[in-house]
This record gives sequence, C-alpha cells and structure tokens, in this order.
Amino acid sequence: MTTKEMMTNTASAGDFLGGWDPAPLTEVAARFSRVDSAWWVAGGFAIELAVGRHIRSHDDIDVLLLRRDQLVVQEALAGWQWWAADPPGSLRPWAPGEVLSAGVDDIWCRPGPDAPWRIQVMLDESRGREWVSRRNPRVRRPIGALGDTSADGIPFLTPEVQLFYKAGAPRPKDEADFGAALPVLTQRQRRWLADAITDTYGPHPWTGRLRS
Repeated sequence: MTTKEMMTNTASAGDFLGGWDPAPLTEVAARFSRVDSAWWVAGGFAIELAVGRHIRSHDDIDVLLLRRDQLVVQEALAGWQWWAADPPGSLRPWAPGEVLSAGVDDIWCRPGPDAPWRIQVMLDESRGREWVSRRNPRVRRPIGALGDTSADGIPFLTPEVQLFYKAGAPRPKDEADFGAALPVLTQRQRRWLADAITDTYGPHPWTGRLRS
C-alpha cells in the first residue's frame, strides 16, 4: 500500500486531507522546468509517456526528485502548500527550507488550503553520480540513465525503473501498466527489471514474462 493509500484509508484522513485533482502534464512540466535540478514525471504517467498512448485514468500525478534536490519543490511550487508524509502515514506541513530525512519520501502539494491536491513529489536516494533505490541499495544506475524525454520535452522515469517500484505490491493499475509497457521494453530493459525484482522481492510473477 502506498503512503497516499494508507493516509486516505485512515479514519481521520477524510477530515482534513481533501481530494485530488491531478495537474496536467503541461502544467507540471512548466513549473518544474524553472529549476536547474533533474526531475522526472513518475507513476502511471511515466508509463504512458514511454509507450506513447493513454492507458488508464489517474488519481494523481507524481514527480520524482533526488533527495539532495528536494528544496527545488519549494522553488518550483512557490506560494503553494507542501505537506510531508511522515511514515507510517502521517501528513504534516513541510516548513520552508526544512530538509526531509531519509524515510520521508512523499510530498503532497496544492495551491492553497481549500484547493485539491495537485502534485505528489517522491524523493529517492543518490550517491555521487548514481541513483540508489530506496527499496534496495544494490539496485542503482547512473543518474543520467534514470529517465528519458518525451517528444514534447517532458522528462520521465524510464519504464523499467518505474515498474521496479510498482512490482513491490502490484495493484490492478500496476498490472495494467506492466502489460502496456512490456511490449516496448528492450531486452536490456527486461533483464535489468527482472534482475532488480528478483534481488529485491524474490520470486515474482512478472519475471517469467520478462525473461520469456
């Protein structure tokens, strides 16, 4: 279960969390293109950008940043409200200039207190020039190979990396994303994803399809 799902499912969450109205890709790109740090559209939208077509409806829109670059969120979304998701599912205001420590991986963002949530930012780890997965520090790759760029110039997380995260506890929407992305994965991407899933999660129903 994701942090968003855990908080939405709590008894008190409905009293203050509010609903979601995901920002369109164009708005996300316009806002984050203002910053110098690397960022990538993640989640289901990243899979759609990889396959080049619409797959399903989306409850939110995700942006991935390296933890070391987290404060650019406050720059890109200046004037908005930013709330940090403290584990195991507690949402609280993120103070200007506050550096979120490892384990605090999600930030919910909205234009104001009465507005719906518009963008979710996820933080991941790095070491030097390498991305290091927060799920498994053995799963890593050069930061420059972490994403791709759409024809419209929108950076997005490569499908094998996004599917690696979705493989942890696949929901129906994750299965749909996997099925849509599988035909466009190269052999190299399939091998990387199968190895990363096996090393992190053990036996998994996706690995047979990836290696067939």
